[in-house]
Amino acid sequence: MITEDSPLGEYAIKDQYAMYFLTWTIVGWVDLFTRKECVDIVLDSLRYCQDKKGLIIYAFVLMSNHLHLLASAQRETTGLSGITRDFKRHTARELLKWIQNDKESRREWMNVVFRYHGKYNPNNEVFQVWQQYSHPKICYSPSFIMQKLDYIHWNPVKAGFVDRPEDYRYSSARNYLLRNDTVLDVRLLDYGPTVGLIR
Repeated sequence: MITEDSPLGEYAIKDQYAMYFLTWTIVGWVDLFTRKECVDIVLDSLRYCQDKKGLIIYAFVLMSNHLHLLASAQRETTGLSGITRDFKRHTARELLKWIQNDKESRREWMNVVFRYHGKYNPNNEVFQVWQQYSHPKICYSPSFIMQKLDYIHWNPVKAGFVDRPEDYRYSSARNYLLRNDTVLDVRLLDYGPTVGLIR
Protein backbone atom coordinates (compact mmCIF):
# COMPACT_ATOMS: atom_id res chain seq x y z
CA MET A 1 0.00 0.00 0.00
CA ILE A 2 1.38 3.41 -0.98
CA THR A 3 0.99 5.95 1.82
CA GLU A 4 1.20 9.72 2.12
CA ASP A 5 4.47 9.20 3.90
CA SER A 6 6.08 7.78 0.78
CA PRO A 7 4.12 8.24 -2.46
CA LEU A 8 6.61 6.17 -4.43
CA GLY A 9 6.22 3.22 -2.10
CA GLU A 10 9.85 3.35 -0.95
CA TYR A 11 10.04 2.98 2.82
CA ALA A 12 6.24 2.98 2.98
CA ILE A 13 4.31 2.36 6.18
CA LYS A 14 2.51 -0.72 4.91
CA ASP A 15 1.13 -2.00 8.22
CA GLN A 16 -0.37 0.99 10.04
CA TYR A 17 -0.24 -0.76 13.42
CA ALA A 18 3.16 -2.44 13.35
CA MET A 19 6.24 -1.09 15.15
CA TYR A 20 8.50 1.07 12.98
CA PHE A 21 11.81 2.86 13.29
CA LEU A 22 11.09 6.42 12.12
CA THR A 23 13.28 9.43 11.42
CA TRP A 24 11.71 12.88 11.21
CA THR A 25 14.24 15.45 9.95
CA ILE A 26 14.15 19.24 9.57
CA VAL A 27 14.73 20.37 5.97
CA GLY A 28 18.25 21.56 5.27
CA TRP A 29 19.29 19.93 8.57
CA VAL A 30 18.53 23.24 10.31
CA ASP A 31 19.42 22.98 14.02
CA LEU A 32 16.03 24.02 15.42
CA PHE A 33 16.26 21.88 18.54
CA THR A 34 19.13 23.80 20.04
CA ARG A 35 16.32 26.07 21.30
CA LYS A 36 14.42 24.80 24.34
CA GLU A 37 11.19 26.35 23.11
CA CYS A 38 11.39 24.30 19.90
CA VAL A 39 12.16 21.15 21.89
CA ASP A 40 9.10 21.83 24.05
CA ILE A 41 6.89 22.16 20.95
CA VAL A 42 7.98 18.70 19.79
CA LEU A 43 7.71 17.03 23.20
CA ASP A 44 4.29 18.57 23.88
CA SER A 45 3.05 17.38 20.50
CA LEU A 46 4.38 13.86 21.09
CA ARG A 47 2.57 13.78 24.43
CA TYR A 48 -0.63 14.92 22.73
CA CYS A 49 -0.24 12.20 20.07
CA GLN A 50 0.24 9.64 22.85
CA ASP A 51 -2.79 10.84 24.85
CA LYS A 52 -5.24 11.68 22.05
CA LYS A 53 -4.15 9.95 18.86
CA GLY A 54 -2.95 6.53 19.99
CA LEU A 55 0.78 6.90 19.35
CA ILE A 56 2.85 4.33 21.23
CA ILE A 57 6.50 5.32 21.70
CA TYR A 58 8.98 2.62 22.71
CA ALA A 59 12.16 4.69 22.34
CA PHE A 60 13.16 8.13 21.10
CA VAL A 61 15.96 10.63 20.79
CA LEU A 62 15.56 14.26 19.77
CA MET A 63 18.78 15.54 18.25
CA SER A 64 19.51 19.11 17.11
CA ASN A 65 17.74 18.69 13.76
CA HIS A 66 16.00 15.31 13.72
CA LEU A 67 13.98 12.90 15.80
CA HIS A 68 14.33 9.10 15.88
CA LEU A 69 11.48 6.98 17.20
CA LEU A 70 10.57 3.37 17.70
CA ALA A 71 6.79 3.67 17.55
CA SER A 72 3.48 2.14 16.58
CA ALA A 73 -0.18 3.17 16.61
CA GLN A 74 -3.00 1.71 18.65
CA ARG A 75 -5.79 -0.05 16.79
CA GLU A 76 -8.93 2.01 16.11
CA THR A 77 -6.82 5.08 15.24
CA THR A 78 -5.85 6.70 11.95
CA GLY A 79 -2.67 4.59 12.02
CA LEU A 80 0.97 5.60 12.03
CA SER A 81 0.81 7.49 8.71
CA GLY A 82 -2.04 9.66 9.94
CA ILE A 83 -0.34 10.37 13.25
CA THR A 84 2.91 11.25 11.45
CA ARG A 85 1.07 13.61 9.09
CA ASP A 86 -0.79 15.35 11.93
CA PHE A 87 2.33 15.63 14.10
CA LYS A 88 4.39 17.18 11.31
CA ARG A 89 1.63 19.58 10.27
CA HIS A 90 1.00 20.82 13.81
CA THR A 91 4.65 21.14 14.86
CA ALA A 92 5.59 22.85 11.58
CA ARG A 93 2.95 25.52 12.24
CA GLU A 94 4.06 25.99 15.84
CA LEU A 95 7.76 26.05 15.02
CA LEU A 96 7.25 28.62 12.26
CA LYS A 97 5.22 30.75 14.65
CA TRP A 98 7.98 30.60 17.26
CA ILE A 99 10.73 31.43 14.73
CA GLN A 100 9.06 34.77 13.95
CA ASN A 101 9.60 36.08 17.49
CA ASP A 102 12.42 38.44 18.35
CA LYS A 103 14.30 35.80 20.36
CA GLU A 104 15.36 33.82 17.29
CA SER A 105 18.40 35.57 15.83
CA ARG A 106 18.46 33.19 12.84
CA ARG A 107 14.84 33.79 11.78
CA GLU A 108 15.60 35.54 8.48
CA TRP A 109 17.94 32.76 7.38
CA MET A 110 15.49 30.08 8.54
CA ASN A 111 12.65 31.72 6.62
CA VAL A 112 14.76 31.59 3.47
CA VAL A 113 15.57 27.88 3.98
CA PHE A 114 11.98 26.87 4.80
CA ARG A 115 10.56 28.96 1.92
CA TYR A 116 13.08 27.44 -0.51
CA HIS A 117 12.10 23.88 0.45
CA GLY A 118 8.40 24.76 0.41
CA LYS A 119 8.68 26.08 -3.12
CA TYR A 120 9.58 22.62 -4.43
CA ASN A 121 6.95 20.67 -2.51
CA PRO A 122 3.42 20.99 -3.95
CA ASN A 123 1.98 19.77 -0.60
CA ASN A 124 2.95 23.06 1.09
CA GLU A 125 1.59 26.55 0.58
CA VAL A 126 4.77 28.51 1.33
CA PHE A 127 7.07 26.94 3.92
CA GLN A 128 8.31 23.42 4.60
CA VAL A 129 9.83 22.58 7.98
CA TRP A 130 10.05 18.77 8.04
CA GLN A 131 11.42 16.62 5.25
CA GLN A 132 8.53 14.94 3.50
CA TYR A 133 9.53 11.36 4.20
CA SER A 134 10.12 9.59 7.50
CA HIS A 135 12.08 6.63 6.07
CA PRO A 136 10.05 4.12 8.12
CA LYS A 137 11.61 0.71 8.64
CA ILE A 138 9.38 -2.02 10.00
CA CYS A 139 10.69 -3.77 13.11
CA TYR A 140 10.65 -7.31 11.78
CA SER A 141 12.66 -9.11 14.46
CA PRO A 142 13.90 -8.80 18.06
CA SER A 143 17.48 -8.36 16.84
CA PHE A 144 16.44 -5.49 14.56
CA ILE A 145 14.60 -3.82 17.45
CA MET A 146 17.66 -4.22 19.69
CA GLN A 147 19.88 -2.72 16.99
CA LYS A 148 17.58 0.31 16.64
CA LEU A 149 17.31 0.77 20.42
CA ASP A 150 21.09 0.78 20.55
CA TYR A 151 21.29 3.24 17.65
CA ILE A 152 18.75 5.61 19.23
CA HIS A 153 20.34 5.63 22.68
CA TRP A 154 23.93 5.97 21.49
CA ASN A 155 23.18 8.66 18.87
CA PRO A 156 24.03 11.60 21.20
CA VAL A 157 27.25 9.87 22.31
CA LYS A 158 28.36 9.30 18.73
CA ALA A 159 27.55 12.93 17.97
CA GLY A 160 29.88 13.99 20.80
CA PHE A 161 27.15 15.66 22.89
CA VAL A 162 27.55 13.43 25.97
CA ASP A 163 29.76 10.65 27.30
CA ARG A 164 26.94 8.28 28.27
CA PRO A 165 23.47 7.77 26.72
CA GLU A 166 21.68 8.55 29.98
CA ASP A 167 23.41 11.95 30.20
CA TYR A 168 21.39 13.19 27.21
CA ARG A 169 18.14 14.76 28.41
CA TYR A 170 16.01 14.28 25.27
CA SER A 171 16.25 10.52 24.97
CA SER A 172 14.53 7.42 26.32
CA ALA A 173 17.83 6.11 27.68
CA ARG A 174 16.80 7.44 31.10
CA ASN A 175 13.46 5.64 30.84
CA TYR A 176 15.24 2.34 30.26
CA LEU A 177 17.44 2.93 33.29
CA LEU A 178 14.24 3.49 35.31
CA ARG A 179 15.23 7.02 36.31
CA ASN A 180 12.62 9.51 37.45
CA ASP A 181 13.96 12.51 35.49
CA THR A 182 12.59 11.55 32.08
CA VAL A 183 11.01 14.09 29.70
CA LEU A 184 8.57 11.75 27.90
CA ASP A 185 6.83 8.53 28.88
CA VAL A 186 7.60 5.47 26.76
CA ARG A 187 6.40 1.90 26.75
CA LEU A 188 9.47 -0.03 27.80
CA LEU A 189 10.35 -3.03 25.69
CA ASP A 190 11.01 -6.20 27.65
CA TYR A 191 14.70 -6.62 26.89
CA GLY A 192 15.97 -5.74 30.36
CA PRO A 193 16.23 -2.30 31.93
CA THR A 194 19.61 -1.36 30.45
CA VAL A 195 19.09 -2.62 26.90
CA GLY A 196 21.46 -0.93 24.50
CA LEU A 197 23.05 1.17 27.25
CA ILE A 198 25.96 -0.90 28.54
CA ARG A 199 28.93 -1.68 26.31
